[in-house]
Amino acid sequence: MIFASFEFLFLFLPLFFAVYYLTPFRYRNWPVLILSWGFYAWWRVDFLALLVAVTVFTYSTVMMMDRVGPRTRAGTRLLVLGLVGNLGVLAYFKYANFGVGAFNDLLAGLGLQPLGWSEILLPIGLSFYVLQSVSYLVDVWRGDVPVSRSFVNYAAYKAIFSQLIAGPIVRYAEIEQELKHRTHSLELFGLGARRFMVGFAMKVCFADTLSPVVDAVFALEAPSLADSWTGAIAYTLQLYFDFAGYSAMAIGLALMMGFHFPENFAFPYLSGSIQQFWQRWHMTLSRFLRDYLYIPLGGNRHGEVRTYLNLLATMAIGGFWHGANWTFLLWGVWHGSLLAAHRAYSAWTKGAGRAAGHGPMRYPAGMALTMLAVVVGWVAFRAPDLGSACRVYAGMAGLHGLGLSDMLAWQVMPDQWWTGAIALLVCALPLGARWLPWERPVDAMHPAWRAAWVAAPTLGFLLGLVLLYSRAAVPFLYFQF
Repeated sequence: MIFASFEFLFLFLPLFFAVYYLTPFRYRNWPVLILSWGFYAWWRVDFLALLVAVTVFTYSTVMMMDRVGPRTRAGTRLLVLGLVGNLGVLAYFKYANFGVGAFNDLLAGLGLQPLGWSEILLPIGLSFYVLQSVSYLVDVWRGDVPVSRSFVNYAAYKAIFSQLIAGPIVRYAEIEQELKHRTHSLELFGLGARRFMVGFAMKVCFADTLSPVVDAVFALEAPSLADSWTGAIAYTLQLYFDFAGYSAMAIGLALMMGFHFPENFAFPYLSGSIQQFWQRWHMTLSRFLRDYLYIPLGGNRHGEVRTYLNLLATMAIGGFWHGANWTFLLWGVWHGSLLAAHRAYSAWTKGAGRAAGHGPMRYPAGMALTMLAVVVGWVAFRAPDLGSACRVYAGMAGLHGLGLSDMLAWQVMPDQWWTGAIALLVCALPLGARWLPWERPVDAMHPAWRAAWVAAPTLGFLLGLVLLYSRAAVPFLYFQF
Protein backbone atom coordinates (compact mmCIF):
# COMPACT_ATOMS: atom_id res chain seq x y z
CA MET A 1 0.00 0.00 0.00
CA ILE A 2 1.45 3.35 -1.04
CA PHE A 3 0.21 6.91 -0.55
CA ALA A 4 -0.69 7.21 -4.24
CA SER A 5 -3.24 4.37 -4.19
CA PHE A 6 -6.99 4.13 -3.74
CA GLU A 7 -6.63 1.66 -0.85
CA PHE A 8 -4.63 4.22 1.09
CA LEU A 9 -6.72 7.27 0.19
CA PHE A 10 -10.17 5.79 0.66
CA LEU A 11 -9.61 2.94 3.11
CA PHE A 12 -6.61 3.34 5.39
CA LEU A 13 -6.52 7.13 5.72
CA PRO A 14 -10.21 7.64 6.71
CA LEU A 15 -9.96 4.71 9.14
CA PHE A 16 -6.78 6.06 10.69
CA PHE A 17 -8.05 9.58 11.29
CA ALA A 18 -11.42 8.36 12.53
CA VAL A 19 -9.74 6.18 15.16
CA TYR A 20 -7.06 8.79 15.91
CA TYR A 21 -9.41 11.68 16.64
CA LEU A 22 -11.93 9.56 18.49
CA THR A 23 -9.19 8.44 20.87
CA PRO A 24 -8.58 10.64 23.96
CA PHE A 25 -5.41 12.68 23.50
CA ARG A 26 -3.37 10.99 26.22
CA TYR A 27 -3.77 7.67 24.35
CA ARG A 28 -3.35 8.92 20.77
CA ASN A 29 0.13 7.47 20.38
CA TRP A 30 -1.50 4.04 20.59
CA PRO A 31 -3.45 4.34 17.28
CA VAL A 32 -0.35 5.92 15.71
CA LEU A 33 1.66 2.87 16.71
CA ILE A 34 -0.84 0.08 16.06
CA LEU A 35 -2.28 1.40 12.79
CA SER A 36 1.20 2.29 11.51
CA TRP A 37 2.28 -1.28 12.14
CA GLY A 38 -0.87 -2.36 10.31
CA PHE A 39 0.08 -0.08 7.41
CA TYR A 40 3.46 -1.82 7.19
CA ALA A 41 1.97 -5.30 7.63
CA TRP A 42 -0.16 -4.69 4.52
CA TRP A 43 3.07 -5.33 2.60
CA ARG A 44 4.70 -8.14 4.63
CA VAL A 45 3.60 -9.33 8.09
CA ASP A 46 6.83 -11.25 8.67
CA PHE A 47 9.00 -8.19 8.08
CA LEU A 48 6.86 -6.23 10.52
CA ALA A 49 8.17 -8.63 13.16
CA LEU A 50 11.72 -7.59 12.18
CA LEU A 51 10.93 -3.89 12.63
CA VAL A 52 9.31 -4.57 15.99
CA ALA A 53 12.38 -6.57 17.05
CA VAL A 54 14.70 -3.70 16.01
CA THR A 55 12.51 -1.29 18.00
CA VAL A 56 12.55 -3.45 21.15
CA PHE A 57 16.30 -4.07 20.83
CA THR A 58 17.17 -0.37 20.47
CA TYR A 59 14.79 0.71 23.23
CA SER A 60 16.17 -1.93 25.63
CA THR A 61 19.78 -1.01 24.80
CA VAL A 62 19.17 2.67 25.49
CA MET A 63 17.37 1.93 28.76
CA MET A 64 20.36 -0.13 29.94
CA MET A 65 22.69 2.62 28.75
CA ASP A 66 20.72 5.12 30.82
CA ARG A 67 21.01 2.97 33.96
CA VAL A 68 24.81 2.63 33.74
CA GLY A 69 25.44 6.15 32.41
CA PRO A 70 25.77 6.85 28.68
CA ARG A 71 29.34 8.20 28.69
CA THR A 72 30.73 5.53 31.01
CA ARG A 73 32.75 2.61 29.73
CA ALA A 74 29.75 0.32 30.10
CA GLY A 75 27.53 2.88 28.37
CA THR A 76 29.94 3.10 25.46
CA ARG A 77 30.00 -0.68 25.15
CA LEU A 78 26.19 -0.64 25.01
CA LEU A 79 26.34 2.05 22.31
CA VAL A 80 28.63 -0.17 20.26
CA LEU A 81 26.31 -3.12 20.83
CA GLY A 82 23.31 -1.08 19.68
CA LEU A 83 25.11 0.18 16.58
CA VAL A 84 26.44 -3.27 15.65
CA GLY A 85 23.00 -4.81 16.13
CA ASN A 86 21.19 -2.25 13.98
CA LEU A 87 23.83 -1.96 11.28
CA GLY A 88 24.28 -5.73 11.28
CA VAL A 89 20.61 -6.23 10.45
CA LEU A 90 20.88 -3.67 7.66
CA ALA A 91 24.09 -5.23 6.34
CA TYR A 92 22.57 -8.70 6.21
CA PHE A 93 19.36 -7.77 4.42
CA LYS A 94 20.80 -5.09 2.16
CA TYR A 95 24.35 -6.20 1.34
CA ALA A 96 24.53 -9.99 1.74
CA ASN A 97 23.36 -10.59 -1.84
CA PHE A 98 25.93 -8.11 -3.14
CA GLY A 99 28.76 -9.56 -1.06
CA VAL A 100 28.05 -13.16 -2.05
CA GLY A 101 27.64 -12.12 -5.69
CA ALA A 102 31.00 -10.31 -5.70
CA PHE A 103 32.66 -13.31 -4.01
CA ASN A 104 31.13 -15.69 -6.56
CA ASP A 105 32.41 -13.49 -9.38
CA LEU A 106 35.88 -13.78 -7.86
CA LEU A 107 35.54 -17.56 -7.59
CA ALA A 108 34.36 -17.76 -11.19
CA GLY A 109 37.38 -15.73 -12.29
CA LEU A 110 39.60 -18.29 -10.53
CA GLY A 111 37.78 -21.15 -12.21
CA LEU A 112 36.11 -22.33 -8.98
CA GLN A 113 32.52 -23.27 -8.26
CA PRO A 114 30.37 -20.45 -6.89
CA LEU A 115 28.66 -20.67 -3.54
CA GLY A 116 25.03 -21.71 -3.45
CA TRP A 117 22.87 -18.80 -2.32
CA SER A 118 19.19 -17.87 -2.12
CA GLU A 119 18.43 -14.20 -2.73
CA ILE A 120 17.42 -12.24 0.38
CA LEU A 121 14.53 -9.81 0.04
CA LEU A 122 15.18 -6.34 1.48
CA PRO A 123 12.42 -5.27 3.89
CA ILE A 124 10.91 -2.05 2.61
CA GLY A 125 11.92 1.00 4.66
CA LEU A 126 14.61 -0.83 6.65
CA SER A 127 17.37 1.63 5.66
CA PHE A 128 15.51 4.66 7.00
CA TYR A 129 14.38 2.73 10.08
CA VAL A 130 17.95 1.82 10.99
CA LEU A 131 19.24 5.36 10.47
CA GLN A 132 16.70 6.64 12.97
CA SER A 133 17.83 3.99 15.46
CA VAL A 134 21.45 5.01 14.95
CA SER A 135 20.67 8.70 15.47
CA TYR A 136 18.73 7.94 18.68
CA LEU A 137 21.49 5.74 20.11
CA VAL A 138 24.21 8.27 19.40
CA ASP A 139 22.18 11.28 20.56
CA VAL A 140 21.38 9.62 23.89
CA TRP A 141 25.02 8.61 24.33
CA ARG A 142 26.12 12.20 23.59
CA GLY A 143 23.52 13.57 25.98
CA ASP A 144 21.77 15.53 23.22
CA VAL A 145 18.31 14.04 23.93
CA PRO A 146 16.63 12.58 27.00
CA VAL A 147 15.83 8.89 27.13
CA SER A 148 12.26 7.99 26.25
CA ARG A 149 10.98 6.05 29.23
CA SER A 150 7.71 5.27 27.46
CA PHE A 151 8.04 2.38 25.05
CA VAL A 152 4.80 3.39 23.31
CA ASN A 153 6.11 6.92 22.67
CA TYR A 154 9.41 5.63 21.31
CA ALA A 155 7.81 2.91 19.20
CA ALA A 156 5.26 5.42 17.84
CA TYR A 157 8.11 7.78 16.91
CA LYS A 158 9.75 4.96 14.97
CA ALA A 159 6.53 3.73 13.35
CA ILE A 160 4.66 6.90 12.27
CA PHE A 161 3.35 5.62 8.94
CA SER A 162 3.91 8.84 6.99
CA GLN A 163 7.72 8.54 7.31
CA LEU A 164 8.09 4.83 8.04
CA ILE A 165 9.06 3.78 4.51
CA ALA A 166 11.18 6.58 3.02
CA GLY A 167 11.66 9.38 5.52
CA PRO A 168 12.24 12.23 6.08
CA ILE A 169 14.79 11.01 8.61
CA VAL A 170 13.19 12.42 11.75
CA ARG A 171 15.40 12.59 14.83
CA TYR A 172 13.84 11.87 18.18
CA ALA A 173 14.71 15.35 19.49
CA GLU A 174 12.70 16.96 16.68
CA ILE A 175 9.37 15.54 17.87
CA GLU A 176 10.16 14.52 21.45
CA GLN A 177 7.86 17.17 22.96
CA GLU A 178 5.09 16.50 20.44
CA LEU A 179 5.06 12.84 21.41
CA LYS A 180 3.98 14.05 24.85
CA HIS A 181 1.82 17.01 23.85
CA ARG A 182 0.88 18.34 20.43
CA THR A 183 -1.61 20.86 19.12
CA HIS A 184 -4.56 19.84 16.98
CA SER A 185 -6.63 22.38 15.09
CA LEU A 186 -8.72 22.60 11.96
CA GLU A 187 -6.24 25.10 10.52
CA LEU A 188 -3.28 22.79 11.08
CA PHE A 189 -5.21 19.84 9.63
CA GLY A 190 -6.08 21.95 6.58
CA LEU A 191 -2.46 23.01 6.05
CA GLY A 192 -1.42 19.37 6.27
CA ALA A 193 -4.11 18.30 3.80
CA ARG A 194 -3.00 21.01 1.36
CA ARG A 195 0.64 19.90 1.66
CA PHE A 196 -0.41 16.29 1.08
CA MET A 197 -2.34 17.25 -2.06
CA VAL A 198 0.66 19.19 -3.41
CA GLY A 199 2.89 16.15 -2.91
CA PHE A 200 0.30 13.82 -4.44
CA ALA A 201 0.12 16.00 -7.58
CA MET A 202 3.93 16.15 -7.80
CA LYS A 203 4.13 12.37 -7.65
CA VAL A 204 1.21 11.30 -9.85
CA CYS A 205 0.95 14.19 -12.34
CA PHE A 206 4.68 14.80 -12.86
CA ALA A 207 6.90 11.93 -11.72
CA ASP A 208 4.70 9.05 -12.87
CA THR A 209 4.12 10.66 -16.26
CA LEU A 210 7.87 10.74 -16.89
CA SER A 211 8.42 7.16 -15.72
CA PRO A 212 7.77 5.38 -19.08
CA VAL A 213 10.24 7.66 -20.88
CA VAL A 214 12.97 7.00 -18.33
CA ASP A 215 12.40 3.24 -18.36
CA ALA A 216 12.49 3.17 -22.17
CA VAL A 217 15.80 5.05 -22.38
CA PHE A 218 17.61 2.91 -19.82
CA ALA A 219 16.39 -0.24 -21.60
CA LEU A 220 17.97 0.76 -24.95
CA GLU A 221 21.09 -1.12 -26.03
CA ALA A 222 22.60 1.85 -27.87
CA PRO A 223 20.82 5.11 -26.93
CA SER A 224 21.59 8.07 -29.15
CA LEU A 225 22.60 11.52 -27.97
CA ALA A 226 18.98 12.70 -28.01
CA ASP A 227 17.80 9.49 -26.32
CA SER A 228 20.38 9.67 -23.56
CA TRP A 229 19.93 13.35 -22.68
CA THR A 230 16.15 12.98 -22.85
CA GLY A 231 16.31 10.06 -20.43
CA ALA A 232 18.84 11.72 -18.10
CA ILE A 233 16.85 14.96 -17.85
CA ALA A 234 13.55 13.10 -17.53
CA TYR A 235 14.98 11.03 -14.67
CA THR A 236 16.37 14.17 -13.02
CA LEU A 237 12.85 15.59 -12.95
CA GLN A 238 11.17 12.28 -12.12
CA LEU A 239 13.37 11.63 -9.10
CA TYR A 240 12.87 15.12 -7.69
CA PHE A 241 9.10 15.18 -8.10
CA ASP A 242 8.78 11.59 -6.87
CA PHE A 243 10.87 11.96 -3.71
CA ALA A 244 10.04 15.59 -2.94
CA GLY A 245 6.40 14.66 -3.55
CA TYR A 246 6.67 11.79 -1.07
CA SER A 247 8.32 14.07 1.48
CA ALA A 248 5.57 16.68 1.04
CA MET A 249 2.93 14.01 1.56
CA ALA A 250 4.72 12.69 4.65
CA ILE A 251 5.08 16.18 6.14
CA GLY A 252 1.44 16.95 5.34
CA LEU A 253 0.17 13.75 6.97
CA ALA A 254 2.29 14.50 10.04
CA LEU A 255 0.76 17.99 10.31
CA MET A 256 -2.69 16.42 10.18
CA MET A 257 -1.63 14.44 13.28
CA GLY A 258 -0.07 17.46 14.98
CA PHE A 259 3.60 16.58 14.28
CA HIS A 260 6.04 18.98 12.63
CA PHE A 261 8.56 17.05 10.55
CA PRO A 262 11.73 18.69 9.18
CA GLU A 263 11.76 19.81 5.57
CA ASN A 264 13.59 17.52 3.17
CA PHE A 265 13.94 19.63 0.01
CA ALA A 266 14.50 23.34 -0.68
CA PHE A 267 14.47 23.60 -4.49
CA PRO A 268 17.85 21.86 -4.94
CA TYR A 269 17.90 22.25 -8.73
CA LEU A 270 18.25 26.01 -8.27
CA SER A 271 21.54 25.59 -6.37
CA GLY A 272 24.50 27.70 -7.41
CA SER A 273 27.09 25.12 -6.32
CA ILE A 274 27.34 21.43 -5.51
CA GLN A 275 27.73 22.28 -1.82
CA GLN A 276 24.50 24.25 -1.92
CA PHE A 277 22.84 21.37 -3.74
CA TRP A 278 23.59 19.05 -0.82
CA GLN A 279 22.28 21.67 1.59
CA ARG A 280 18.97 21.54 -0.30
CA TRP A 281 18.63 17.93 -1.51
CA HIS A 282 17.39 15.22 0.89
CA MET A 283 18.36 17.57 3.71
CA THR A 284 17.65 15.13 6.52
CA LEU A 285 20.07 12.60 5.01
CA SER A 286 22.66 15.33 4.36
CA ARG A 287 22.51 16.40 8.00
CA PHE A 288 22.71 12.76 9.12
CA LEU A 289 25.85 12.16 7.04
CA ARG A 290 27.38 15.39 8.35
CA ASP A 291 26.61 14.82 12.05
CA TYR A 292 27.12 11.06 12.33
CA LEU A 293 29.80 10.39 9.73
CA TYR A 294 31.68 13.40 8.35
CA ILE A 295 32.27 15.16 11.69
CA PRO A 296 33.20 11.94 13.58
CA LEU A 297 35.69 11.18 10.79
CA GLY A 298 37.35 14.51 11.57
CA GLY A 299 35.43 16.88 9.33
CA ASN A 300 37.63 19.79 8.31
CA ARG A 301 39.68 19.86 11.51
CA HIS A 302 42.82 18.07 10.30
CA GLY A 303 44.00 19.89 7.20
CA GLU A 304 42.85 20.13 3.61
CA VAL A 305 43.96 16.68 2.42
CA ARG A 306 42.19 14.96 5.32
CA THR A 307 39.10 17.08 4.67
CA TYR A 308 39.00 15.98 1.02
CA LEU A 309 39.35 12.34 2.06
CA ASN A 310 36.58 12.74 4.63
CA LEU A 311 34.27 14.26 2.02
CA LEU A 312 35.06 11.43 -0.39
CA ALA A 313 34.55 8.73 2.25
CA THR A 314 31.31 10.27 3.55
CA MET A 315 29.72 10.53 0.11
CA ALA A 316 30.96 7.08 -0.96
CA ILE A 317 29.34 5.55 2.13
CA GLY A 318 26.23 7.69 1.55
CA GLY A 319 26.06 6.46 -2.03
CA PHE A 320 26.47 2.83 -1.01
CA TRP A 321 23.76 3.27 1.63
CA HIS A 322 21.30 3.81 -1.22
CA GLY A 323 21.83 0.33 -2.56
CA ALA A 324 24.16 -2.67 -2.86
CA ASN A 325 25.39 -1.88 -6.35
CA TRP A 326 28.62 -0.52 -7.83
CA THR A 327 26.55 2.21 -9.51
CA PHE A 328 25.62 3.75 -6.15
CA LEU A 329 29.24 3.65 -5.02
CA LEU A 330 30.24 5.38 -8.27
CA TRP A 331 27.55 8.02 -7.71
CA GLY A 332 28.76 8.63 -4.16
CA VAL A 333 32.41 8.94 -5.23
CA TRP A 334 31.35 11.32 -8.01
CA HIS A 335 29.62 13.64 -5.56
CA GLY A 336 32.41 13.34 -3.02
CA SER A 337 34.87 14.38 -5.70
CA LEU A 338 32.66 17.29 -6.72
CA LEU A 339 32.42 18.52 -3.11
CA ALA A 340 36.20 18.25 -2.70
CA ALA A 341 36.75 20.12 -5.98
CA HIS A 342 34.29 22.84 -4.92
CA ARG A 343 36.08 23.25 -1.60
CA ALA A 344 39.44 23.51 -3.36
CA TYR A 345 38.05 26.06 -5.84
CA SER A 346 36.51 28.12 -3.02
CA ALA A 347 39.84 28.16 -1.17
CA TRP A 348 41.60 29.22 -4.37
CA THR A 349 39.22 32.12 -5.04
CA LYS A 350 39.82 33.39 -1.50
CA GLY A 351 43.58 33.27 -1.93
CA ALA A 352 45.68 33.37 -5.04
CA GLY A 353 42.67 33.39 -7.34
CA ARG A 354 41.22 36.58 -5.90
CA ALA A 355 44.64 38.21 -5.90
CA ALA A 356 44.80 37.48 -9.62
CA GLY A 357 41.42 39.11 -10.19
CA HIS A 358 39.26 35.97 -9.99
CA GLY A 359 36.24 35.66 -7.70
CA PRO A 360 33.50 33.15 -6.90
CA MET A 361 31.58 31.81 -9.89
CA ARG A 362 28.54 33.87 -10.87
CA TYR A 363 25.18 32.31 -10.04
CA PRO A 364 23.92 31.51 -13.58
CA ALA A 365 27.19 29.78 -14.49
CA GLY A 366 27.37 28.03 -11.12
CA MET A 367 23.78 26.81 -11.41
CA ALA A 368 24.32 25.51 -14.96
CA LEU A 369 27.54 23.71 -14.03
CA THR A 370 25.96 22.25 -10.89
CA MET A 371 22.95 20.96 -12.79
CA LEU A 372 25.17 19.42 -15.48
CA ALA A 373 27.16 17.59 -12.79
CA VAL A 374 23.99 16.46 -11.03
CA VAL A 375 22.36 15.17 -14.23
CA VAL A 376 25.50 13.24 -15.15
CA GLY A 377 25.56 11.70 -11.68
CA TRP A 378 21.88 10.67 -11.81
CA VAL A 379 22.65 8.39 -14.76
CA ALA A 380 24.76 6.12 -12.55
CA PHE A 381 22.15 6.39 -9.79
CA ARG A 382 19.39 5.15 -12.13
CA ALA A 383 21.25 2.56 -14.18
CA PRO A 384 20.74 -1.06 -13.07
CA ASP A 385 24.46 -1.82 -13.54
CA LEU A 386 27.71 -0.24 -14.67
CA GLY A 387 27.30 -1.55 -18.23
CA SER A 388 23.95 0.21 -18.62
CA ALA A 389 25.39 3.41 -17.18
CA CYS A 390 28.30 3.29 -19.64
CA ARG A 391 25.88 2.83 -22.56
CA VAL A 392 23.95 5.93 -21.58
CA TYR A 393 27.16 7.91 -21.03
CA ALA A 394 28.36 6.86 -24.47
CA GLY A 395 25.04 8.02 -25.89
CA MET A 396 25.36 11.37 -24.10
CA ALA A 397 28.68 11.79 -25.87
CA GLY A 398 27.04 11.08 -29.24
CA LEU A 399 28.81 7.75 -29.83
CA HIS A 400 25.55 5.99 -30.82
CA GLY A 401 24.18 8.61 -33.18
CA LEU A 402 22.46 11.93 -32.65
CA GLY A 403 18.72 11.79 -33.36
CA LEU A 404 15.83 10.41 -31.34
CA SER A 405 15.52 6.67 -32.00
CA ASP A 406 12.31 5.04 -33.20
CA MET A 407 12.25 2.93 -30.03
CA LEU A 408 11.89 6.09 -27.94
CA ALA A 409 10.04 8.43 -30.26
CA TRP A 410 6.64 6.81 -29.66
CA GLN A 411 7.18 7.08 -25.88
CA VAL A 412 7.85 10.80 -25.97
CA MET A 413 4.31 12.05 -26.36
CA PRO A 414 3.15 15.67 -26.07
CA ASP A 415 2.05 15.14 -22.46
CA GLN A 416 5.62 14.21 -21.52
CA TRP A 417 6.95 17.43 -23.05
CA TRP A 418 4.29 19.50 -21.32
CA THR A 419 5.02 17.75 -18.06
CA GLY A 420 8.71 18.49 -18.40
CA ALA A 421 8.00 22.15 -19.15
CA ILE A 422 5.66 22.48 -16.17
CA ALA A 423 8.14 20.71 -13.92
CA LEU A 424 10.92 23.10 -14.91
CA LEU A 425 8.57 26.03 -14.32
CA VAL A 426 7.70 24.80 -10.84
CA CYS A 427 11.40 24.40 -10.05
CA ALA A 428 12.12 27.96 -11.21
CA LEU A 429 9.18 29.71 -9.52
CA PRO A 430 11.02 30.44 -6.25
CA LEU A 431 13.39 32.75 -8.17
CA GLY A 432 10.53 35.21 -8.44
CA ALA A 433 8.93 34.40 -5.08
CA ARG A 434 9.16 37.96 -3.78
CA TRP A 435 6.90 39.14 -6.62
CA LEU A 436 4.43 36.24 -6.62
CA PRO A 437 1.19 36.93 -4.73
CA TRP A 438 0.75 33.29 -3.72
CA GLU A 439 4.19 33.18 -2.10
CA ARG A 440 3.17 35.73 0.53
CA PRO A 441 1.78 34.70 3.94
CA VAL A 442 -1.79 33.48 3.57
CA ASP A 443 -3.21 36.25 5.75
CA ALA A 444 -1.55 38.89 3.55
CA MET A 445 -2.96 37.53 0.27
CA HIS A 446 -5.69 39.17 -1.73
CA PRO A 447 -8.87 37.05 -1.36
CA ALA A 448 -8.65 35.99 -5.02
CA TRP A 449 -5.09 34.72 -4.59
CA ARG A 450 -6.04 33.06 -1.34
CA ALA A 451 -8.75 31.14 -3.18
CA ALA A 452 -6.21 30.12 -5.84
CA TRP A 453 -3.79 29.05 -3.09
CA VAL A 454 -6.42 26.56 -1.93
CA ALA A 455 -7.92 25.65 -5.30
CA ALA A 456 -4.69 24.88 -7.19
CA PRO A 457 -3.59 21.94 -4.99
CA THR A 458 -7.16 20.64 -4.92
CA LEU A 459 -7.35 20.65 -8.71
CA GLY A 460 -3.92 19.00 -8.90
CA PHE A 461 -5.09 16.33 -6.47
CA LEU A 462 -8.27 15.68 -8.49
CA LEU A 463 -6.25 15.47 -11.71
CA GLY A 464 -3.94 13.00 -9.96
CA LEU A 465 -6.93 10.85 -8.98
CA VAL A 466 -8.07 10.75 -12.62
CA LEU A 467 -4.58 9.75 -13.78
CA LEU A 468 -4.30 7.19 -10.99
CA TYR A 469 -7.58 5.63 -12.10
CA SER A 470 -6.42 5.46 -15.73
CA ARG A 471 -3.08 3.75 -15.07
CA ALA A 472 -1.41 1.47 -12.57
CA ALA A 473 0.09 2.95 -9.41
CA VAL A 474 3.87 3.49 -9.64
CA PRO A 475 5.83 2.76 -6.43
CA PHE A 476 7.88 5.61 -4.99
CA LEU A 477 11.47 5.43 -6.24
CA TYR A 478 12.99 5.66 -2.76
CA PHE A 479 11.08 2.58 -1.60
CA GLN A 480 13.85 0.50 -3.17
CA PHE A 481 16.50 2.09 -0.97
